[in-house]
Amino acid sequence: MAGAVDNEAMVTEATARVASHPEPKDGPLMTSGKRRPPKALLFAGAGAAVAALLALVLLPKPSPGGGTSPGGTSPGGAAAGGLVDGPMANLLQLDVFSHWFQPENFRLTDQYGKTVSLRQFRGKVVLLSFNDDQCPDLCTLLAQDVVAANRDMGPRAKQVVFLGVNVNPFYPGVRYVKSWTDNHGLGQEANWIFTTGPVKRLEAVWKRYGVTVALDRKARTVQHSADLYFINPAGHAVALGEFGNNDADTALFAHAMAQAAVDLLPRSQRGPVGGPSVPAPTPTNATVGAPAPSFDLPLLNDPRRALSSSALRGRYVVINFWASTCTACKQEMPHIEQAYREVRRDLGNQVAFVGVDVSDRRLAAAAFAKRAGVTYSLASDASGALAGAYRIPGLPFTAVVGPHGKVLIRHPGALSTEQLKYVVESEAALGGATGLASSG
Repeated sequence: MAGAVDNEAMVTEATARVASHPEPKDGPLMTSGKRRPPKALLFAGAGAAVAALLALVLLPKPSPGGGTSPGGTSPGGAAAGGLVDGPMANLLQLDVFSHWFQPENFRLTDQYGKTVSLRQFRGKVVLLSFNDDQCPDLCTLLAQDVVAANRDMGPRAKQVVFLGVNVNPFYPGVRYVKSWTDNHGLGQEANWIFTTGPVKRLEAVWKRYGVTVALDRKARTVQHSADLYFINPAGHAVALGEFGNNDADTALFAHAMAQAAVDLLPRSQRGPVGGPSVPAPTPTNATVGAPAPSFDLPLLNDPRRALSSSALRGRYVVINFWASTCTACKQEMPHIEQAYREVRRDLGNQVAFVGVDVSDRRLAAAAFAKRAGVTYSLASDASGALAGAYRIPGLPFTAVVGPHGKVLIRHPGALSTEQLKYVVESEAALGGATGLASSG
């Protein structure tokens, strides 16, 4: 998946689908929850556009706050079974349906060649997503989140199914969804089901669920929406979220996804899940939507000169924390350099890259960066003060800061060229509109 889907065409199509969507027996389909920024429609796709349009037209934006509501007092009320609210809902871009609806059943083939249907998962929570079995960027970040979410849920993961539907008609074979599953760490996740089937059958599922799939037949690639349906054990669709750029914040997004899933279980099985809680942004916590910590660091290759965050204001800034003693950093650095070259080619001076060497020997770090062929700016955080201000859990770690100085993305661990390029260029296309509601 790469690039943006045409916004005007998507909104037109989404509006038509809203008008044609069958109403559930107990009333019209409506959404509540946070409004999505209109620019998010560039990447959200028609399914997400439906929820966004309804939320914008029909309902006011709720005030932030809250957290988990085990008693069922969330915006969705009893229909949602106490779905998360506040910062977690914002991170998931969650629109909770005030009236649930019964999603259409479908029968497809999973990565092991077995026929599966949506209906067979009654009694479990289903998180339904639409994924490209050739995707090198956004879907691969979701894969990391699924692994982390299972860890956060612990034994309750057995009551949750992550159900993916293939959106790549050029590669509909079972071997492709199996290969993608294994290559991205999901082969050992018993509750990950990646389905595919004949192209016409896949197209029918995409259409029914409002999923936009734009094809480049010459390159045999696709662009698709990042919809994430939350379906409760009774088989009712109760909310629609997104695994957009926010899913790069692996630990936080996984925790929110896990908590939202567990909150849909029967009341006796609910409760807090593991992982770091999603904080509301404050002036000092460097979370998504918070002001980015300022810095004034000596350049790695010339410590007599300094690089200041104030000089980068007005641009998107990719800050990659690394050290020459970090094996994963050594593997990642060529990918960061390649992403820098490609983003600079595409966006010019809109984006700046800064590599921050943390608590390292300067000469060793400079020699390593030279061998790696790094051409973007490198600074030295010898005391680890900036790494501490960003509250990084380990190395490598990457943050993306918006033109107005707000943190847009936090990603622990290594990033591939495709992942980083996708995240940065889509943030620029969206004008930094992703992230928590309070981000600017």
